[in-house]
Amino acid sequence: MRKSKRSSAEWLEGANRRWRQMLSHVGVPAQWLALLLLLMGGVEGATAQENPLGQVSTPTAAPKAPKPEENEVQAPGSVSAPRSSVPRLRVTANLVLVPMTVTDPLNRLVTGLEAPNFQVFDNNIGQVIKSFSTEDAPVTIGIVFDLSGSMGSKFARARKALSEFMRTSNPADEFFVIGFNDKPAVIVDYTSDVDDVEARMVMLRPENRTALIDAVYLGVNKLKQAKYDRKALLIISDGGDNRSRYTQGELRRVVRESDVQIYSIGIFDAYAPTSEEELGPVLLTDVCEMTGGRMFKVNDIGEMGDIAARISAELRNEYVVGYRPSEIKNDGNWRKLKVRLVPPPGLPQLTVHFRQGYYAPSQ
Repeated sequence: MRKSKRSSAEWLEGANRRWRQMLSHVGVPAQWLALLLLLMGGVEGATAQENPLGQVSTPTAAPKAPKPEENEVQAPGSVSAPRSSVPRLRVTANLVLVPMTVTDPLNRLVTGLEAPNFQVFDNNIGQVIKSFSTEDAPVTIGIVFDLSGSMGSKFARARKALSEFMRTSNPADEFFVIGFNDKPAVIVDYTSDVDDVEARMVMLRPENRTALIDAVYLGVNKLKQAKYDRKALLIISDGGDNRSRYTQGELRRVVRESDVQIYSIGIFDAYAPTSEEELGPVLLTDVCEMTGGRMFKVNDIGEMGDIAARISAELRNEYVVGYRPSEIKNDGNWRKLKVRLVPPPGLPQLTVHFRQGYYAPSQ
């Protein structure tokens, strides 16, 4: 990670002063001097626009108290369930809705399963499934994009992977982009225009250190303004945190309390020179799995586009199981979820990805 450099504004101010001194010595007319300095001021404005991460500060308030595609496997002899606009994990009228994805040993999506193929446990008590569907409803997706100095050689590929993700998503999805190095900033606000996002990303450059935790924290809070009930974060980063003000514990708490599903693309170096970089994969895996998402490690940087498209496919091919808890307690406490698969004959060992739990209503 590169250390912070003197800002472009400070550099240009010093350059302007040196130009004034030099040009006054050689007798340049005042009107030409003013024109030259005006043009340099324009360069300063363009440079300031190029990297806006210093314009937004991370909030310091304490976390609030709890409240068939490509690489897809179709289950034999099955008929796809009807698609519907069912929200993410939410408790309404005592109905708990649990979104999940299923993969095979080759990490391919498995579609076409039916309600009898799932068993749900709420605080270790088996539940009766009352509703079952698959869905491709629109999602509000926050992109958390690493712009620290170590991303320099990976930036172009990472940007292309982001474009691949957005262009394979549901056309009605809405996005925002948070970039981060020393601090996070909202680079692109809510939009469904992929071209706008791509145009803005081209103007950025990687530099400085890595405030990953602050950026994810900001992304989770930003999703409270989402248009859709379904909410997700996609983190694209190459290492651990070495600049944030929030702690890992605070991040885990706010993620646990949210209804956000988190995926990440980890572009880790084979040799991690610092303890922060060694813990980067652990942190990303932890926050992803606790929400029912996944962390994808990039072994070959050329695979990033395929990984991004795979994450997009997962978001568009989820099962949603609904049940009414057999023990109804509006106590606001954490309730642990467990899902067990009963796959149809002929399928190999499957893995189901789901959120680890939810908070019961408090009243």
